[in-house]
Amino acid sequence: MIDHLGITVADFDVSKAFYDKAMAPLGASLLYMVPLEYTGGAKVGGYGRDRPVFWLSTGKNKPRDHQHVAFTARSRAEVDAFHAAALAAGGKDNGGPGLRPHYHPSYYGAFVFDPDGNNVEAVCHDPE
Repeated sequence: MIDHLGITVADFDVSKAFYDKAMAPLGASLLYMVPLEYTGGAKVGGYGRDRPVFWLSTGKNKPRDHQHVAFTARSRAEVDAFHAAALAAGGKDNGGPGLRPHYHPSYYGAFVFDPDGNNVEAVCHDPE
């Protein structure tokens, strides 16, 4: 249902360094930077596996509200690797890898806060 989404970050380069590392275990990377002449000078880049689906952009104002974004992992091992990579990249733990059966019996996720305090999750819905 969602084709793509974007969040505003306070410091694009800091967030890019974080997401470059955190997305790698999920098989995603920065795929596209919008040329500055189309953005009014704002840095805008899109991450994905096959096409950009998660966008970072700088804004004129510092983000005031924190967002929640969940990325699909293809396995529980990818969830574990995402969490480890995100912490190594400077993220703050917001719930280590594990089952969250209050969502459904096979919900396996991990949560970190990114440099702007957004709650970023990797989740696998497949049974073990």
